Amino acid sequence: MSMSTTQLPEHYRPLLDIMQTEIAIKLVKDTFERELAQKLHLTRVSAPLFVRRSSGINDNLNGVERPVSFDIADIGEEVEIVHSLAKWKRVALRRYGFGPNTGLYTDMNAIRRDEELDNLHSVYVDQWDWEKIITRETRTEETLRHTVRRIMRALKETEEALHRANPEIEPFISEKVTFLTAEELLQRYPGKTPKERENAAAREFGTVFIMGIGGALSDGKPHDGRAPDYDDWSLNGDILVWYPVLERAVELSSMGIRVDGASLRRQLELAGCTEREKLPYHQMLLHGELPLTIGGGIGQSRLCMVLLHKAHIGEVQSSLWDEGMVEACAERGVILL
Repeated sequence: MSMSTTQLPEHYRPLLDIMQTEIAIKLVKDTFERELAQKLHLTRVSAPLFVRRSSGINDNLNGVERPVSFDIADIGEEVEIVHSLAKWKRVALRRYGFGPNTGLYTDMNAIRRDEELDNLHSVYVDQWDWEKIITRETRTEETLRHTVRRIMRALKETEEALHRANPEIEPFISEKVTFLTAEELLQRYPGKTPKERENAAAREFGTVFIMGIGGALSDGKPHDGRAPDYDDWSLNGDILVWYPVLERAVELSSMGIRVDGASLRRQLELAGCTEREKLPYHQMLLHGELPLTIGGGIGQSRLCMVLLHKAHIGEVQSSLWDEGMVEACAERGVILL
């Protein structure tokens, strides 16, 4: 873990001890899961920890992260621990027979071994992965915006429930969402890096949804990397909130309307990986065998960290950190689980 990318607040004091924290984590997870399912019309399903490498179903993230892989002797095939379930969920919606305006969510656990570890990032990833069927008529930016607002309502109701159980934890998240495209962000904060632009927008507005991530902007660079074969780069985005404990923007969710056949072909060509068209998942999509969907991931530990006013994700999840970081955190009152 690099100390250069880790922030340890000078006068940090956790509001809850370890046992209180564990109880609060369960409250947050139970409440948010229930509210999210209700507001987006989702049903919980079981999900895989690993998938066949040959299927093309694993999420390639930014295209450079190495999945953890191993062979299964009885099957005689190499499998990969998932990075996320972005593609698997879409296949599952079809297989399980979901209809329009309904969907699924699941507890996704993953290992991202190439993650740069800091306050917000861990090798162990846990999130609510969700996916919902839409129609050609509702495959619009307005559907994306409406869904973001419903997620924020679920988040605020969770924050309020946490406050009722723990009055010392004061609510701070703004439910009002400011929608900005990545290009608007570039024009609004010239001369800044993408992360600096995110910080500036979140500081100014409280809660922002940055839209249009993956494609090149007017400066020739994308705001951030996105795999070309799940989100439509013109209909996706990230939910960011201003987090006063660390005085920075924190991403709570990456989400979007998924590619259809036309946008898949376009984005694979832009990304220089048209060979993926031959993979089973991509063939299903190109032949119209998968439903049109919207979906995303919401970090469980990330959400708990922010709602519990913690300084480090290791305070709400059990992962691995180097000894130097554990000692440095302990000196500042940051107790890693």
